[in-house]
Amino acid sequence: MKRLVVMVLVVLMSLSACLCAQAAELKWGSVHPETQAVTQMMMRAIEEINANAEDVHITGYPNGVLGGSSDLVEGVQEGFVEIITEGPAQFSAWIPKAAQVEAPYLWQSVEHMHKATNGGYKDTLNELFESINVRILGTFYYGTRQLTANKPINTLADLEGMKIRVPQSDLYVKMIESWGASATPMNINELYMALQTGTVDGQENPLTTYYSYKFYEVVKYVILTDHIICPNMIFINGDVWNSMSEHDQQVVQAAVDSAIQWQDEQILASEETLAEELKEYGVEIITPDNTIREATIPYIQPLIEDWDYIQSMA
Repeated sequence: MKRLVVMVLVVLMSLSACLCAQAAELKWGSVHPETQAVTQMMMRAIEEINANAEDVHITGYPNGVLGGSSDLVEGVQEGFVEIITEGPAQFSAWIPKAAQVEAPYLWQSVEHMHKATNGGYKDTLNELFESINVRILGTFYYGTRQLTANKPINTLADLEGMKIRVPQSDLYVKMIESWGASATPMNINELYMALQTGTVDGQENPLTTYYSYKFYEVVKYVILTDHIICPNMIFINGDVWNSMSEHDQQVVQAAVDSAIQWQDEQILASEETLAEELKEYGVEIITPDNTIREATIPYIQPLIEDWDYIQSMA
């Protein structure tokens, strides 16, 4: 009898040890397709984390498999999806200041954006994100957003009455209002069909996004507005982060930092040549006059509480 009890205890201890040794299975969600550099960045980080973490294993879900942007930002707060790659403006309903970093004509350069969002301003934002149980792991350069449309745009007046798709963010809607156009918020996975059917007349995204989603097949005019040097961020559920060992936190952060550096190099290199390459698909590249910029800044700047503070970080 005593031997049986000992054997049972040994089995129970072995099972307990196995359960403790089992890595936490985390989901990393993104709306971006497999072909885009941002997805490749995600997969590079995941590979490094899975190779070096002790108690964490991550699976990546790109291409909107876990839902659109609104699903992901709600999911990471609730812990339904543990890590996401998203634009910070998607959180503006909960953290109004989060939208500021995607403000038109806010950043003077990519270097300015990185210095602030991966430096002192990251701490400012993370204090706010704590209130919704989310943490920013890092900010990367998503690209400089340009307007693409179904007709030539040379000046502000050419935008009058156009329907422009934007992300589901009030700040982007305000920007389109300043152009005298009509904003149509929608998930990016719905956008190709909307452009093809004329539901919208144009959209605005970095050229790398325009290319990877093949929007050049349905709208042929690229207008180099340079209106947003656009940051995107990697977010993690706060409870998940706090439950990790110090070792695994360091592994995750190091992998994210390394992947972000790779991502930024890829985007900057692509942007140097992509405008010319797009001409092979019958795309016309237009440099507009300054009237779009001149209409946007006075309309947007009063909405950005930290505008002057962020400018001081350049």
